[in-house]
Amino acid sequence: MTVDADTLLDRADLRFLLHDWLDVGGLADRPAFDGQSGELYDEVLGLAERIAVERFAPHNRDADEHEPHRDEDGRVVLVDGVQDALRAFADAGLGGLSLPSDVGGMDLPVTVAQAAFAWFQAANVGTAAYPMLTTAAAGLLLASGSPEQIHRFVPPMVEGRFTGTMCLSETQAGSSLADVATRAEPLDDGRFRLFGSKMWISGGEHELAENIVHLVLARLPDAPAGSKGISLFVVPRLLVADDGTVGERNDVTLVGLNHKMGYRGTVNTVLAFGEGTHRPEGAAGAIGELVGESGRGLATMFRMMNEARIGVGLGATALGYTGFRKALRYARERPQGRPAGVKDPSTPPVPIVEHADVRRMLLTQKAYVEGALALLLYCARLVDDAHSAPDDAHRERAGVLLEMLTPIAKSWPSQWCLDANALAIQVHGGYGYARDYEVEQHYRDNRLNAIHEGTHGIQAQDLLGRKVTMRGGTGLAALAETIGATVERATAAGGVPAELAGPVRDALSRLLEVTGTLWADGPAGADVALANASTYLEAAGDVVIAWIWLEQLLALADRDDAFAAGKRHAARWFVAAILPRTGPQFDLLARKDRTVLDMDEGWLG
Repeated sequence: MTVDADTLLDRADLRFLLHDWLDVGGLADRPAFDGQSGELYDEVLGLAERIAVERFAPHNRDADEHEPHRDEDGRVVLVDGVQDALRAFADAGLGGLSLPSDVGGMDLPVTVAQAAFAWFQAANVGTAAYPMLTTAAAGLLLASGSPEQIHRFVPPMVEGRFTGTMCLSETQAGSSLADVATRAEPLDDGRFRLFGSKMWISGGEHELAENIVHLVLARLPDAPAGSKGISLFVVPRLLVADDGTVGERNDVTLVGLNHKMGYRGTVNTVLAFGEGTHRPEGAAGAIGELVGESGRGLATMFRMMNEARIGVGLGATALGYTGFRKALRYARERPQGRPAGVKDPSTPPVPIVEHADVRRMLLTQKAYVEGALALLLYCARLVDDAHSAPDDAHRERAGVLLEMLTPIAKSWPSQWCLDANALAIQVHGGYGYARDYEVEQHYRDNRLNAIHEGTHGIQAQDLLGRKVTMRGGTGLAALAETIGATVERATAAGGVPAELAGPVRDALSRLLEVTGTLWADGPAGADVALANASTYLEAAGDVVIAWIWLEQLLALADRDDAFAAGKRHAARWFVAAILPRTGPQFDLLARKDRTVLDMDEGWLG
C-alpha cells in the first residue's frame, strides 16, 4: 500500500509553526541543546515522516479490520507490520528523542519530538500508542525512580526492547482512582508482592518486545483510605536482575482483551496481578518495586498522566488533521454538480470543492486542526522553556502556563478535531460512511480520545476546580496576561490581526468575568461552579484557540502567498463563526445555572 505524506500532515504548516512562530532553532543556543541546530531538527522531522509513511501507515487499515486476538497458546497476536514498524521506530532512535543521552536518548527539545511524533499518530494512531506510552513511562521513571530502576528499565525502553504501560483503572473504581483496591504486601528484601486486577490497560500483553514494564497503582497494608493511601510500583512482565538480565515470568496474567470502537491496533487488556498463574520465586503475587515515596503514587503518576494527556491531545489533532487532508484531496478530485445559477445540464460537473457548503466544511476543519496543532506545539515549547529557559522567572512562568493549558490541550482537540473528522466524512458523501475511505476509521479512532487519560468532565473539573484557583489564581492571571499581550501586538500590527483582536479581547474579558462570578462564594459555591465546569472548559478552549490563531497571524508578518492567505482566512472564520458560540456559554456561566444540580434523577424517565 502506497501512502502519500500530503494526506497525513502539511509539511509547510509544521515548518511555519516550528521555525517562523516557535523559533525552535533558537533553542539550540541554550546549554541544554548545545551542538544542535534547526537543520538537525528538520532532519529528524524528515526521518519521522519517512518511517511513518513507509512503516506505520501501510498497516493502519489492516490493524483496524483484524483486531488483536489470542492464539491457542494464549499469546496475543497482532497483524503483520506492527512489530516491524516499532523496530524501525526504535532503530532510528525515535524512542528517546527528548530523553537524556545517558539513557540512550537524543536530548532534543520536546517541541521537536512532539512534532515528529505527530506523523506517527496521523499515520497509525493504534501502533503509535505503544511508543507513546513507553516514552511516558520512561519519563516517569527518570523523574521518580531510583538509580537502579532507571538503569534496569529505562535504556531498554528507549531501545525498544521493553515497552511500558500505566495500570490505573479497576473495574469497581473506573476513573475514581482513590478507590483502587489492588494491594501490595512488603517482602523482607524491600520489594513487594501485588494482588489485584486492572482494567483498560493499553499495551498490557503482546509479543512485540522482550518485556513489558507495568507502572501499577496499589495500596500498602497500612495505607489510609482515599488518594493518600495510593503508592506506585514498577512491575515487569518478566523479572529483571540487577545486571539487566531478563529472567522468569512475573505473576501478571492476561485475563481478557477489550474490543473498542477505535484504536483497534492497540491491544487493550484486563490484567490480574497475583492470581498465581505464574509464581515467581515460588510464591503467588506479582513482584514489584516502590517508585518514589509511599502514599505519593497518584502524585507521581500524574507526571505520566499529564504527559499522556498532551499526547492524547496531539493524537486527536493528528487524526483530525489527516481526515482534513484526505477530505481536501477528495473534494478537489471528485466532480459532482454545477455552480449555483448554472442550469445547463450539458455543462460539465465541477469538483465539489467549488461548492460553498463543501468549502464551509473544509474551512471549519482547517480552523480546528491547524489551531489545535499550534496549541499542542506551543504546550511542547512550554515544556522546553520550563526546563531550559535561561532564568528562573521564565521557567516558572512556562510551568504555570503549561499546567493551566494541559486540560484544554487534551480536551479541546478531542472534542473539535473529532468534529473535523465528522465533517471529513460528510465531505466524502455516501463514501465517507462506508469503508471505502479511511475517514470513517479516523472518526472511530478519535472518538476514544474523549475518554483517554481522563474524560471531558474530568478535564473540566481539573481546569475550573484546580488550575484556575491554584496559587491564588496565578495560572489564570498568567494566561490572561499572555493573551492580552498578543491582543495588544495584534492591534498595533493593523490589518487582519487588528480586525480580529477586538473579539478576542472581549471574549477574554468575559472569561475572566465569569470565572470571578463562579467562584464569588469561594469553596461554598463549588457545587454550582463545578456543575458548570464542562461549559467553562469549552468556552475557555475557544478563547485559547482564538488567541493561538492571532499568534499565527502575527508570525506571518508580511508574508503574502497562498499559505498565508489560507491562514488568515481560517483565522477570520474561527473568530467570525466559531468564537461567537462562547456568548451563550458565558451567559449560562454568569447566571450560575443550577438546572443540573436541581434535577431529580427520577425525572429523567
